[in-house]
Amino acid sequence: MSAVLDPLVAAPGFDPSRYPALFSPLLLPSGARLKNRITHASMTTRMGKEQGLTAQQIRYYENRAKGGCALIVSEPLNAWREQKNPYKARVWNDDHVETLQQWAEAVERHDCRLLGQIQDPGRGRHERGRNPIAVGVSSLHDDLSWTVPHVLSAGEIRAMIDDFAQSSARLERCGFSGVEISAGHGHLFHQFMSAWSNQRDDEYGGPLENRLRVVRDLIDAIRAATKPGFVVGLKLPGDDGIPGSIGPAEAAELTPPLLAGRTVDYVCFTWGAHARSLDMHIPDMHWPRTPFLPIVRELRPSIGTVPMMAVGLITDPAEGEGIVARGDAELVALGRPLVTDPAWPKKAGQGRVKDIRYCVSCNTCWGTIMEHRSLACDNNPRVAAAEEVDYWPKPAAERRKVVVVGAGIAGMEAAWVAAARGHDVTVFGASGEIGGKTRLHAALPGGENLSSIYDYQAACAKRAGVKLELGVRAGVEDVLGLAPDTVLVATGSTPVWPRMLPAELRAEGFILDVRALMADLATLKEPQGGTAVLFDMDHSEGTYASAEVLRRLFDRVVIVTPRDRIAEDTPLVSRLGILRRMSRLGIESLPLHEPGANSRFEDGVFVARHVYTGAELEIPEVAMFTYSTPRRADDALAAPLRAAGLHVRLVGDAWAPRTVSSATADGHAAGHEP
Repeated sequence: MSAVLDPLVAAPGFDPSRYPALFSPLLLPSGARLKNRITHASMTTRMGKEQGLTAQQIRYYENRAKGGCALIVSEPLNAWREQKNPYKARVWNDDHVETLQQWAEAVERHDCRLLGQIQDPGRGRHERGRNPIAVGVSSLHDDLSWTVPHVLSAGEIRAMIDDFAQSSARLERCGFSGVEISAGHGHLFHQFMSAWSNQRDDEYGGPLENRLRVVRDLIDAIRAATKPGFVVGLKLPGDDGIPGSIGPAEAAELTPPLLAGRTVDYVCFTWGAHARSLDMHIPDMHWPRTPFLPIVRELRPSIGTVPMMAVGLITDPAEGEGIVARGDAELVALGRPLVTDPAWPKKAGQGRVKDIRYCVSCNTCWGTIMEHRSLACDNNPRVAAAEEVDYWPKPAAERRKVVVVGAGIAGMEAAWVAAARGHDVTVFGASGEIGGKTRLHAALPGGENLSSIYDYQAACAKRAGVKLELGVRAGVEDVLGLAPDTVLVATGSTPVWPRMLPAELRAEGFILDVRALMADLATLKEPQGGTAVLFDMDHSEGTYASAEVLRRLFDRVVIVTPRDRIAEDTPLVSRLGILRRMSRLGIESLPLHEPGANSRFEDGVFVARHVYTGAELEIPEVAMFTYSTPRRADDALAAPLRAAGLHVRLVGDAWAPRTVSSATADGHAAGHEP
């Protein structure tokens, strides 16, 4: 397939000397040339329908190719006739050849190689509920869903390999440059290779040679079915975090015999599995930067001269440059960072790193796809939009005066977008700083990355000419004094007082919500002793980060929740990390309980009441009680402004308390309305 001129080289201001290693070309063993070392790692989009491709889905991938990637690995495909997932493209027959060709053309015309991912989750399932169609290596249950799979026979395995090979050949005919075999992350091929999960006694089980047979035969079958030059990449387990399975030592042992005598274009070692180690799969913001590089370096000799691809919490161009320049790996795989900003490579190549909309490692993207929704992002409200790459709004037809009340992330997103469209925009912020509750979360353990959201908004606001009036709790007269055409009320929300507690306690002002408490405790360093009780109805990441702060200050921390377990509203990969940290810190949880009306706070006694039985238990020596509850919209300013004849639009939590991604998306939409 013909390629156009590299969009980076063609772009004004591109200078490969800024990151010379990252932007150097690479010739893969099969002969394919990559213009740089930046790869889009496989990410499920959930944009497909009825096992076919949608225009939105193709546009998502083309946007990343336009942004300057050299190689894109697709989301997992239905490449075996037993695979019938409705949101994955079916490639095991000719039903979707035309749209597959369109997909390949959309990516490859930007001098970007497109690989289809060959994978099956096996017994694994991320979401709740057992998987009735799961297949597996052995009758071993999945540790997360408790699914027990159908055990594949030797004949079914051979038929599977043939389907995958023929599907690869079909992708080649449709214009794809190659495929990636995903044999890590606890997926089916990983399950075959692990002595822990493979309990077979036939030619596919037992000694290492037999456990590697499926992946070896699959590589050979794909090579036999495709032409020379077809790219075959391979993901392998580097450390799956399961005792007795595949750690770095086992990975180093299995790799040489797997690769021997075969042309593989790259190896990418992966982390975690379908087990309690799933949080290693997509490390969140509590993990250190590039946490797996030491293992990548350790495993480097095991793959010989095959190019290495590094993956795992790499978000900054300087990190990618260092990885390639030091020889840790030849390729850098970015998943979430390219969801957040498809122009990441373009901006890096032009020295515009401050313009990059950075991934904050929140795992909202992962959470949305597990909820059967299309891929979304906290820091990119335009995922897969037609004008997503290096987006800047087009001018409005008529210049208007816009006032934004509230300098949280919803208000700031609306402000910079409206100003970029040419409007005269003033923002009132009650605090002396922008960011709202997101800034408060950024000061908590693991929250540091969240500053990227409002830092980007601040840079755009400055570029667009937004006027900031901070430290001003604007009232009606303040707004009317500017004679605006439109008012965007983005005043956020307030935690609701737990109705189980007497109202007079609230009036006394001694019991603070967790948000207000964290602001008060920010400068407190010395341990306080006693027990802290956190009543949790919110189940958000920030609540548990607050619990970590409390544990540093108090001898004992107890999270009380009326739900059956904690962290219910966080993505599963992040939830596992929360549970791990809470356990290590000795933070206790008391599910199915709520505050009893007869708690004696003056005596340091908290009474917890069981939500079903009414049974009560006492927690003594309580030195601190706080609550994280559902929030109520702060929308009081809207009615009097409307009564004054102004056009008012509620934005973000002021319309209804929601998530960070909802706030940025709503703010972005509001900025386009005036």
